[in-house]
Amino acid sequence: MLLAFSIAPATPAEGGSYAEAVAGAVRVVRESGLPNETTSMFTTLEGEWDEVMDVLKRCVDTMTDAGAERVSLVVKADIRPGHTGMLEGKVQRVEELLTTD
Repeated sequence: MLLAFSIAPATPAEGGSYAEAVAGAVRVVRESGLPNETTSMFTTLEGEWDEVMDVLKRCVDTMTDAGAERVSLVVKADIRPGHTGMLEGKVQRVEELLTTD
């Protein structure tokens, strides 16, 4: 399964930045050992349902433990049992099509 998510506290830290809170969540993802990618809008991770959902819960917990009274979470999932390597594979297939034109 691929799970893309965007997470942030409902209100930014003093100074108007969400970066520190988001970095805490990205740290949880990277420490999970699951394949992942972070872009300017989403973090995507790949794994089995239970392990991916556990990481997502820990990301939310990281924000609430840091003092966020409210967390905004946007999630999109591609659930395809039996398939792995999709984090890179899906992009590679599109890139191959673009280079053959």
